[in-house]
Amino acid sequence: MPALKLYGRAWCHLCEDLRAGLEPIAAEFGVPVEWIDIDTDPALEALYDELVPVLLFDGVQLCHYRLDESRVRQALAAIA
Repeated sequence: MPALKLYGRAWCHLCEDLRAGLEPIAAEFGVPVEWIDIDTDPALEALYDELVPVLLFDGVQLCHYRLDESRVRQALAAIA
């Protein structure tokens, strides 16, 4: 099963907010959330710098900056 990949930064309050909203939804569907700190990889930092947080599922970007709960639920329901 693919994981939800959340790209962000340790010091980013938007990242913390999105993660807090995402975790209960991911648990509901039994899907893991992989946290990736872009500041540990120069290529990721260059790619996502001002866009974080960015949430991907199975290679598809679901949202950035704010949690799009309906889009996340729709993507997870499609694999259930």
